[in-house]
Amino acid sequence: QVQLQESGPGLVKPSQTLSLTCTVSGASITMTYSAASWIRQPPGKGLEWMGAIAYDGSTYYSPSLKSRTSISRDTSKNQFSLQLSSVTPEDTAVYYCNAQWGESNYWGQGTQVTVSS
Repeated sequence: QVQLQESGPGLVKPSQTLSLTCTVSGASITMTYSAASWIRQPPGKGLEWMGAIAYDGSTYYSPSLKSRTSISRDTSKNQFSLQLSSVTPEDTAVYYCNAQWGESNYWGQGTQVTVSS
């Protein structure tokens, strides 16, 4: 059974860096053709894809967030992480991790991150 769990601070101050980690169990994030993504949903808005890291370590980012986003992984822990720099209150959202193996797609439960002083 595949499970994803987000972890990280729920409150971040403006101008700081938001850091979240997704711990994956039940499948390896290095399995061929897998991809692990971060997606967020601001209050009252739709889902926004932020970026992804593929099984081979290649990273892909949303053009609108690319300058502030970094996605990395720790294969020994089967985890992948998100860093979003220079946050503003507009970055307040529920942040989800997502992983896909072939046609199978799994989501974490989501974690609320609020940007406020």
